[in-house]
Amino acid sequence: MIKRRLGRTDIEVAAVGFGGIPIQGISFAEAERVLLRAVDRGIEFFDSARGYTDSEEKIGRALASRRRGIVLASKAMSRDAASMRGELETSLRNLRTDMIDLYQCHAVGSDGQLERILGPGGAFEALSLAREQGKVRWIGITGHSRPVLLKAVQTGLFDTVQFPLNPIETEWEGDVVPAAARGGIGTIGMKPVAGGAIRNAVLSIRYSLTHGIDVSIPGMDSAGQVDENCLAAESVAPLSEEELALLAAEKELWGGKFCRRCGYCMPCPSGVNIPFLLLIEAYYTRYGLRDWALQRLAGLEKKFGDCIACGECLEKCPYELPIVDLLKKGAATVL
Repeated sequence: MIKRRLGRTDIEVAAVGFGGIPIQGISFAEAERVLLRAVDRGIEFFDSARGYTDSEEKIGRALASRRRGIVLASKAMSRDAASMRGELETSLRNLRTDMIDLYQCHAVGSDGQLERILGPGGAFEALSLAREQGKVRWIGITGHSRPVLLKAVQTGLFDTVQFPLNPIETEWEGDVVPAAARGGIGTIGMKPVAGGAIRNAVLSIRYSLTHGIDVSIPGMDSAGQVDENCLAAESVAPLSEEELALLAAEKELWGGKFCRRCGYCMPCPSGVNIPFLLLIEAYYTRYGLRDWALQRLAGLEKKFGDCIACGECLEKCPYELPIVDLLKKGAATVL
């Protein structure tokens, strides 16, 4: 596979990496087979998160003996220094290593969260100290809010930025991608097949790799998916008009029903966490992580049925999604 450097870092890896979400849904033994297949096929960048249940543990167990040449990345939702220190120590134990190549502030979705992370006693302070101590090498940030990640990139403090870019979610190409390029910040493409919404995985991953993404990290839970996805990095020539037309046709199938988790619809007057509920529905239907979805749903005070169809979210959504209908669909689907 073709190799790419992650911005100004010294991380140079195969252009297709491994997204650690789907292995939550398979056994440790099967996860090990998939992960080792990925290594054998040339994948070097493995991304997980504290929030991905046992994903870190599965990666740590499978790759402990193959650590040489492997780049490990993880992330945590903590916004303050004390909590981030604890999360990092847990990640180090789970991944069976004394150093994580890239540790990221996970799912930063508001200006307030970014300010807390970068302020005194914030999570960035803990990660900076951990870098001095040799526990992490580089510091990144992830999220779904373009304005917030653009601000993060413009600070120049983060080494990498991770966001969704695929033939459906193309809006990042207009601001975050060029800003990251100007700042020498590495770009990591999450959800390059739109969370399973696009069926032609190879073309979709190639799209991300030819539209500003350094390393694309599709989620995988089978050896077949590993083999297929690696094909996308054998050549990163621009897509042909015919290939772009195929992807455009797939995008059209979704019409205006694809939630990007940008958060513009919030806050909901009824206290419904709209983006998270739609994420739960996506994990339940597209990822097949039904247990994960049901556990997260059970922990929410407000569920799909608590939507009162006031329509306020419809006015705020920049993509004009039929949010009320999507929540009704979720209520009927996630059982």
